[in-house]
Amino acid sequence: MGRTRPKTRKVKPLITENTAEPAVPPSVPALLEKAQELIVRCDYELAGRFARRVLEREPGNVEAKEMLGVTQLETGELDAAKETFQSLIPPNPGAPAIPPPSAHLYLAQLSDDDPHLALKHYQAAVDILSAQLKGKERAVDPVGPGEDEAELKRNIVRALIGMVEIWMDPSYDLCFDPAAEKTCEELLNLALQTDPGNTEALQTLASVRMSQQRPDDAKACLEQAWSQWKDLDLVADDPRLPPIPSRLALVKLFLELALYTPALLVLQGIMATDDQEVEAWYLEGWCFFLMAEQAQENGGKLDELTWEELARDARDCLETCQMLHINQEHPDKPLLEHVRELITKLDALGIQPSPDKEGSDEEGWEDVEGSDDEDGDVEMS
Repeated sequence: MGRTRPKTRKVKPLITENTAEPAVPPSVPALLEKAQELIVRCDYELAGRFARRVLEREPGNVEAKEMLGVTQLETGELDAAKETFQSLIPPNPGAPAIPPPSAHLYLAQLSDDDPHLALKHYQAAVDILSAQLKGKERAVDPVGPGEDEAELKRNIVRALIGMVEIWMDPSYDLCFDPAAEKTCEELLNLALQTDPGNTEALQTLASVRMSQQRPDDAKACLEQAWSQWKDLDLVADDPRLPPIPSRLALVKLFLELALYTPALLVLQGIMATDDQEVEAWYLEGWCFFLMAEQAQENGGKLDELTWEELARDARDCLETCQMLHINQEHPDKPLLEHVRELITKLDALGIQPSPDKEGSDEEGWEDVEGSDDEDGDVEMS
């Protein structure tokens, strides 16, 4: 009997497994893309980990440092965020020759204890962005200005508005500087020269006009700002609409000028986008409360509505606002205090929430737009 040949077939898969190539690590662009995606999804902790992985491989990567700073800012690590953004600005070692303007913009916001330093950062950002804009303008585009150019203009305007807000802030001595009013005018003129018709610039100019006791001029600015987008599809959340914080700021200015109908119409668009927006419910309730007060002063009615009807609408909105504020653990405590103060006043007047509030919001919005409902609870026309 001959020698038995050894069986070797089982060895082959083991050899294949042992000699398999190791997995290729993700590229730096892939890591940056993932970090950006996580930031958009507000997963800042995980986004920060991806940004750090990039920095482990490329310690000087500017985009990764920017993203890391953003994640630190959003997670409350303010000192760490400040240090990260400062590392992007010369003469810090490893900083790019021309720092990203976002680093200056974030540092301006993080310098609220030093308004002069904040102004320097804003101005530095404006200078960098303006140089970038001139480069875009020199590259003649027969089709017209592109989205990049429009975004540059918006960022310049936001930086200029940030400077105006510092000069107008009563908590800073700059507010009382004799040059404050002239400086704000110059900054806003530059903003509107950079981006004519910019709604945020017009709203800030309206705020300045109100501080100057020029309500008619303020009203004209607000009407010009609102006219830019009021006919857009509010329900479809048209991308040309200003961001919700900007629209909420517009509502506040409308209320200061007792322009209640446009205030409610702007709130309608915000609610169509996000019916869980705490500040929108607060402003709607505050608007109806002010209308109820005006109705009392005018003999009990305003636009065919009794003050009690308006006050009931205010109570319903404020109750919803209070519920959302608590459920969301909203950080704005003074807002909740004011809501409770208004509810207490309404309670003292004998105004209780509607027995059945389901569907009342939709009816109210239809009334604002001219519904002929017989009850007319919030008919504003």
